This record gives sequence, C-alpha cells and structure tokens, in this order.
Amino acid sequence: SASFCIRFVFVLLCIKFLVLTLAQSADCLDSFTRLMYLCKDPKIDEATQEPDNCRDKIAWVECLPAPNISCRLSNGTEFRFSGEEVGFNKTIPCRNVSGYSYKVAVALSLFLGWLGADRFYLGYPALGLLKFCTVGFCGIGTLIDFILIAMQIVGPADGSNYIVDYYGARLTRLSITNQTYRKPHLSL
Repeated sequence: SASFCIRFVFVLLCIKFLVLTLAQSADCLDSFTRLMYLCKDPKIDEATQEPDNCRDKIAWVECLPAPNISCRLSNGTEFRFSGEEVGFNKTIPCRNVSGYSYKVAVALSLFLGWLGADRFYLGYPALGLLKFCTVGFCGIGTLIDFILIAMQIVGPADGSNYIVDYYGARLTRLSITNQTYRKPHLSL
C-alpha cells in the first residue's frame, strides 16, 4: 500500500541515479539532473535583501555535484567529483533595487499619505505636491494610493523594485502571452 509505493518510488529514483551516473557525455556538466547536484543558498546582502552578486536581474550560485559523479571534460580527461568541490555555477533570478523600502512606503502612505509624503518618497514630486495641495484628493486619493502601494502596483519612479525581506511577502506579476497555455473549459 503506502509503504510499497514509497519503496517503489525510491527504487526508481535509485535506478535513475545509477543510470545517469554511469552515462557519460562529452559535456556532462550541462547534462546534470536535479538528483545529481546540490546548489548552495545565495549570500543575501543585508542592505538590499537580494543576492550579493545580483546584476541585471540575474545572480549566480555555486553547485556541488554528488559524490562519485564522473565527467569527461572537453579536453578528454575524466574527473570524478567527491561532493566537496564546485562543479558549476547556476543562474537564479533576482530583483534590481535602488534603496526604496516597501515598509517605509506603506507606512508613509498609511500615516502621511494625505500630505503626499508617500509620493515624494517614491520620486513622484508632482503627484506629491498635488496630494498636499488638495489634502489627499479629499481622502479618496489617499485610500487609492495606499492600496496601490500596498499591492506593489505603484513602485519607485526610477523603475527599480522595493527592498523587501528576502523571505518576505513579495508579489510577482503574472502575464498572459500568446505562448501561455490555456486549458479548455469543460462544460457540463
């Protein structure tokens, strides 16, 4: 029953690992599967809450191949990993930030939004001045701005992202393109 299924899946994974270990290609580092390596966690910068080496929305992490994995390198020599040495670097996505804190923006919008402080902070001086002169558009503009900032729809004027805790509540926009698979609806 359940224990049989667990054992069966474990045996299949072991067989797959052995087959992949024995199969050697000319460029084996590109042919690693997830079971054959472990990537280190990125080192997070305290100030930006993004990986230290984040450039152009991409960061690199070091990956360690599993012990006893052999590779035939491009020069023809064979190399066997012990599990301690770095085999390759893998790219991970990261966000470009420039110093605008999400927590500060939400607090300014909540408490001083009627004065336009949130818009001044985010780099929109004209909208900040308009909110200040109209006392937050008589309250409705303040509420709308608070919702837009809290949902991370309105961000810094320079196009960067907010500084949000690395393991914090980040919102990711999903978009639909022509390549998006749309599951057909089955009507009853």
